[in-house]
Amino acid sequence: MDSSSSTTLSNHEKISLVSRLRKSCLSFAASLQEGFRYVKAFFLGQAKTITARNEKEASAAELEATKMQVEAVDAAENIKSRLNKSE
Repeated sequence: MDSSSSTTLSNHEKISLVSRLRKSCLSFAASLQEGFRYVKAFFLGQAKTITARNEKEASAAELEATKMQVEAVDAAENIKSRLNKSE
């Protein structure tokens, strides 16, 4: 009986470990995606600012880049919060 109960406990620990590892990997992937989106927004904003014909277009490009960066962070935070809620 002792060996079966230790095996069950061991299986439970394995499942718990796999679950934590999965959440950690998904959280890391969300962070990477956030970083890529943030960098993409930065470079698109810089390109649009450089090619702007006047100050109004340059301001709009900077505003759009900032908005894209904020959306990237919000999306990653949303994913991470859903992962934490699924515990």
